[in-house]
Amino acid sequence: MGKINIFWFRRDLRLFDNAGLYHALKSNLPVLPVFIFDTKILSKLNSEDNRIPFIYRTLVKLKNELEKYGSTLKILHGEPLQIFKKLVEEYKIDMVFTNHDYEPYARERDLEIHNFLKSENINFQTYKDHVIFEKSEVVKDDGNPYVVFTPYSKKWKQLYFSQIPENYPSEKLIYNLFRCKPMKIPSLKDIGFIDSLLNIPSSEIDKTVINNYSKSRDYPSVNGTSRLGIHLRFGTVSIRELTKTAVNQSEVFLNELIWRNFFIDILWHFPFVENSPFKKQYLNIEWRNDEKEFGSWCRGETGYPLIDAGMRELNQTGFMHNRVRMAVASFLVKHLLIDWRWGEAYFAEKLLDFELASNNGNWQWAAGTGCDAAPYFRIFNPESQQKKFDSGMEYIRKWVPEVDGFNYPNPIIDHKFARERALTAYKKVLNKSL
Repeated sequence: MGKINIFWFRRDLRLFDNAGLYHALKSNLPVLPVFIFDTKILSKLNSEDNRIPFIYRTLVKLKNELEKYGSTLKILHGEPLQIFKKLVEEYKIDMVFTNHDYEPYARERDLEIHNFLKSENINFQTYKDHVIFEKSEVVKDDGNPYVVFTPYSKKWKQLYFSQIPENYPSEKLIYNLFRCKPMKIPSLKDIGFIDSLLNIPSSEIDKTVINNYSKSRDYPSVNGTSRLGIHLRFGTVSIRELTKTAVNQSEVFLNELIWRNFFIDILWHFPFVENSPFKKQYLNIEWRNDEKEFGSWCRGETGYPLIDAGMRELNQTGFMHNRVRMAVASFLVKHLLIDWRWGEAYFAEKLLDFELASNNGNWQWAAGTGCDAAPYFRIFNPESQQKKFDSGMEYIRKWVPEVDGFNYPNPIIDHKFARERALTAYKKVLNKSL
């Protein structure tokens, strides 16, 4: 067998407009596509996690597609370093191609793989694919990262329109694959998970939804959001294609995509935010962390209909409407004085579209602890939010059918009392830091 190159699929599960795959297929050797179910990641997940079956089904589709071209997708299960040690024994590898990942664990993993491959005289090439801009591409004139969204977004747009990113037509080079017979793949059960019947939204970009996004995105009873979060997370849509659609149809939707890019850049420059507040003065907030109240919040039994509807939607579907996410997060942190990291971890477990940077950034925004966050004194009133965004209670009645009955619980906390208590707790740490 002659030399080959490898393309390592990760958060880019598509054959079209895939930067790393494009560069791999342009190389002068046949390309074997590989995917690794990373046991270091999987070991932290529940066996009923709904994202793994989605990834699995997507991989099977990719494998079937690649087999039409006389190749396959080699799907492996284990620790990436050990997997690559075996691949190096099995194949004569010249180069390994993949796309960048910006999360702290991924950065450590990739450095480990890079060092191993280097010791074997194998080149490890990575490319930008998950975002429009990365790392230090959108920074202040002095080279420092932006920590406020508005100037970041202005610079982002200025850079984008000065040179709109080209697509990578990887699908046109697919004939440069390594020719081989189909390979046996591990089953979902083999990797420790059970199948899910949860409905996954389509990866199709609904231009009507994006066109009406500014008018309808805040109303949870309306089909007014793209539902593309899971596809952005795992790369089953192209960020370049979606951004071009947003540019042509909705600046409000474009700004949401820029927020995503902003939070990924924040995580890159300030990886400590994964476990700690961006604003250090909030390290010493005296959280109540009442486990019973946290359980009521998780189950959607707080006595506040909009909060309960959001949590039940999340628990049953793996999705929660964005407007409701803000109210739900504010309620946990400000009304119940429960550490935002508890809520962040619960969302990380339940959300189909969970992405570390966005989840962390949005929770810190709600808690007032993040960069460019809502000020500590901004405390959503759940009843006002309900009247404003679900006045007809269509969304609430869908998820909390007992809301009009005698068995619906009273609120677990009075809004006015909770607001004053939160303000006191926040002022206490702010006064100490002055």
